[in-house]
Amino acid sequence: MLTCVRGQNTGGFEVDFVFSEEQEMLRRTVRSFFEQKSSEIEVRRLMDTPSGYDAAVWSQMAHELGLQGLAIPEEFGGSGYSFRELSIVLEEMGRVLLVSPFFSTVVLAASTLIHSGDDVAKSELLPGIASGETTATLAVSEADGRWEESSVRVTAVSRGEGYELSGTKHYVLDGHTAQLILVAARTDAGVGIFSVVGQASGLTRTPLSTADQTRKLARLDLQATPARPVGPDGQGWNIVERVLELAATGLAAEQVGGAQKCMEISVEYAKNRLQFGRLIGSFQAVKHKCADMLVQIELARTAAQYAANCAAALDTDLPIATSMAKSYCSTAFLNVAAETIQVLGGVGFTWEHPAHLYLKRAKSSELMFGDPRQHRRQLLHHIGV
Repeated sequence: MLTCVRGQNTGGFEVDFVFSEEQEMLRRTVRSFFEQKSSEIEVRRLMDTPSGYDAAVWSQMAHELGLQGLAIPEEFGGSGYSFRELSIVLEEMGRVLLVSPFFSTVVLAASTLIHSGDDVAKSELLPGIASGETTATLAVSEADGRWEESSVRVTAVSRGEGYELSGTKHYVLDGHTAQLILVAARTDAGVGIFSVVGQASGLTRTPLSTADQTRKLARLDLQATPARPVGPDGQGWNIVERVLELAATGLAAEQVGGAQKCMEISVEYAKNRLQFGRLIGSFQAVKHKCADMLVQIELARTAAQYAANCAAALDTDLPIATSMAKSYCSTAFLNVAAETIQVLGGVGFTWEHPAHLYLKRAKSSELMFGDPRQHRRQLLHHIGV
């Protein structure tokens, strides 16, 4: 585990950023697996498929590596590890642009269930996620694309022993294929969370066209769709807020992995590309670009690891750490991806080179769960400015 001590100034956790041998072994194992299963060729193939992922690889991730259940408590079929280990996996996934419903299923849906306080729902739904049998997602945002309580307009009306949901959810990650959908909907008591099966009556799922084809988004139209409540009525937004903090923290780790790969691409190209009879890596301008990339990535990694540590401990500094990590990692990934294009020159703009895929992922990740400007505003709010 990461070594943690109380910080003297912040009141939160100070992390020494030294991973245990077990954690380093986890990183080596998942990196080897993803490099084999998520090559550039495979990423491009899956981008063009309706489902957006390889079911066989998904099954291997669960049965051979236990990734879906990594951070799920053992009593619900998981391995009981923390968000620190999950962040390692997410960083390696970002490094190879893994096309998979892992983020929606594990980071969004499983986290929602874990923090719902609903033991019945956890017992019924988490084992399927941990085993890889169930893909899932969380549907919150609507037409305005905002992840805010005031934006929730989908209604939940009590019908017998369950509820019926009506309204539309937009930009739902992997919403077109998820077998389980957790929906934030409004009741007379406030916002609640409701579980909907993927083939429920009255549910229409429409895949959306996205600039970043490595992430699949969908619109969900619900018309008197049967649903079951998860957690206490009217208390759902408190759960969603915690899940959004965890999601932004997980996405920051993923952004670090993507930025790291971009720098590796840039350095490799600079070491081999001849121009005017010289390797371009010998030019001062290129050296400075690569050095700036390294600085941004290391600062981003520090912020992401600190946020992951706070998430693992559910420390009171988590909202602050999350906003710091998401705002900085978003900017760093986008900057590094853009600079990679500059180092590569014209070839970086071509469809044949993977650099543009990372640039699109960087842009989509920048906007997801709040852009840097929004998180900086939240950070000022959390520190009382």
